[in-house]
Order: sequence, then C-alpha cells, then structure tokens
Amino acid sequence: MNYPRTALISDLHSNLPALETALADARARGVERFVCLGDVIGYGARPRECLDWVMELCVSAPRDRSGSGAELYAGLCLQGNHELALLESPEDFNPKARAAIEWTREALAGADSARYWDFLGELVPAMCDSVAMFAHGSPRNPVKEYMLPRDSQDKPKLAANFAVMQQNGCSVCFVGHSHVPAIYYDNGELYRPQGMQLDLPLGLDSGRRMIVNVGSVGQPRDGDPRLSYALFDGSSVSFVRLEYDHRAAAEAIRAVSALPEYLADRLAVGR
Repeated sequence: MNYPRTALISDLHSNLPALETALADARARGVERFVCLGDVIGYGARPRECLDWVMELCVSAPRDRSGSGAELYAGLCLQGNHELALLESPEDFNPKARAAIEWTREALAGADSARYWDFLGELVPAMCDSVAMFAHGSPRNPVKEYMLPRDSQDKPKLAANFAVMQQNGCSVCFVGHSHVPAIYYDNGELYRPQGMQLDLPLGLDSGRRMIVNVGSVGQPRDGDPRLSYALFDGSSVSFVRLEYDHRAAAEAIRAVSALPEYLADRLAVGR
C-alpha cells in the first residue's frame, strides 16, 4: 500500500490550545495517520484533554485486519520521559518539571483514571514501520537521550545512533524530546528549518541515514513561540509552524497554584 500522509506530533506537554491548533491544521492538510512521539503530559495544565485527543487519534483509529498492510501503518503513541516519570519517579527532573509531574498525577486521579493509567502503562519507547523508525529521544536511547544541534559534530554519538537505525533497517528516524526541529545527517550535516518548510525530499533511496527532530507542539524551545510539528509522506518531510493562543495556555498554567509560573512565561518566547 502507499505510505499514508502522517502527522508527527511530539512534546504536547498538556498544552491544549497548541494541540487543537495542530490537529485542525493537520486535518486540513489531508493527514491520514497521527504519530505522537511522546511527552503528551507534563508542564501544562490540560493533561486529561491532551491524553483524550491522543488516545482517540493515535490509538483508537480503526485498524485493518484484512492483511492488506494497513495495520503496519496504524497510528501510534510512544512513551516519553515525562510518561516514564509519571509511571515511576521524576527524581532526575529539575524542581519545576518535578512539580508539574506531581500535579499531573493528582490531575489524573478520579473515577475514570484507570483508562489513563492503562494507556500510559502500555506505551512503548520506540517503533518501526516499513520506512521509518520512531522514538522520543534518540534511536539508541529512545526515552531519555537528547538530539541537539551541537550533536551534529559529535561523531561517536551520531555513529552509535545511526548504527541502531541500520540494525532496524531504517534510513530515517523521527524524534522529539529536545523541542528543537532539525535534521541530522549521517555525514555530520545539520539542517535547521526556518519557519514553515514544506515538501523537503529526504532522499531515502540514496543510502544516507538521517534523524529528523519534529520540534514541539506544546513547548517550542528554539526561540520561536509558534508550535512545531512535521508531516511525512514516505519520501519527503514538511516542518509546520503555527501561531496558537499561547496566552490561553499560559493563563491555564497560572490558574494552577501547584504549577510554577515559569512554565507559563516561557511559552511566549519559545524557550
């Protein structure tokens, strides 16, 4: 079957206005599949609503059991480090992130909490389809390792990550976690998209390997407060940047006394 037009969303961080803006845009662009690279929760004030959206779009979509191959391209959601911290412990988090995880745990409590915990407990750290690998952080450490622009010059780190991709038979791996959109090539080249960049050919048939960071929907950190997500059609990638109501997201955070105000302030500056 043809590769489905896929929206890659990551690091939503309980930012409902950003997520709803990204989803509406993706639908308008004819997206057929949603893949979430983790960190649905943490930092923001709307964990339940964001989990509801992801559970519906990425997991509950109808799956084809006819053997046509559609099952391979079903939507999916991966485990991020914030989901792992929620399930285990946020002891390695900074105090602000730890406070947000502790509040999120309380926010998910209630009569219907079992469905959230069941969903979170079943998330896997990485997955592959016939074309791409998907991870939250990096190919070799899917949950916790960051891919940052400076890593384009770290030859041992790149080699180790591309070796994992080679073992999995994948030329491209999509990640999030650092909240900084970029493409890392196996020869050390680095591509930093400037705003909206559509239909960039990846050259997957060239034998090159690349790691594509899709940025963050809920908490951009590249100095651009617009949300970031990516589209993938099996051969090319598009980086989408969109304005959203970051003031509403910030006000929701400030309305929760247990959430540090810094988590609201940073949304306006993309840091």
